[in-house]
Amino acid sequence: MKSIEIKGTVRTDLGKKATQELRKNNSVPCVVYGVEKDEKGLPVATHFSVPADGLRNLVYTPHIYVVNLEIDGKVVNAILKDIQFHPVKDTILHVDFYQIDESKPIVMEVPVQLEGLAEGVRAGGKLALQLRKLKVKALYNTIPERLKVDVTPLGLGKTIKVGELHYDGLELMNAKAAVVCAVKLTRAARGAQANS
Repeated sequence: MKSIEIKGTVRTDLGKKATQELRKNNSVPCVVYGVEKDEKGLPVATHFSVPADGLRNLVYTPHIYVVNLEIDGKVVNAILKDIQFHPVKDTILHVDFYQIDESKPIVMEVPVQLEGLAEGVRAGGKLALQLRKLKVKALYNTIPERLKVDVTPLGLGKTIKVGELHYDGLELMNAKAAVVCAVKLTRAARGAQANS
């Protein structure tokens, strides 16, 4: 998995006014949930801010990254957990990160990459990717950048479901019956089937 560096500044004032001021100055409020727990057993959270431009390469990309967060000189390895966007302007309002504990599995979404020429496509069907990303649980250093799915044997009207996929060291968290990809019948393929 690739890594990306993001520099942030610790926030001490967490009020609504301070948050609005941050956004006005083109910064995004963020939180990183650490591996240490507080007295209630919850992850210790560090509040910080990042210039909006500093998040562009992490957010607007099909790739997944380990994020090297440098917050006031302290470096933390983390993964992107959640992003909130403005409902109208589509600007980033807030970002959550989870610190990586190398001994514990993490859950993250990994892009699906279809490989091969499906039999059903050769017969005039159309290949459709239903799930662009799959949720996996694994140690962060075993998570691939992409989950490759071989569609070569896929016939007309057939599907590949999550339950049919297997990757070493990864646990797929999506519903087993969820369709990853399908070869759909096109009008031309239907016509060819009717005439045969």
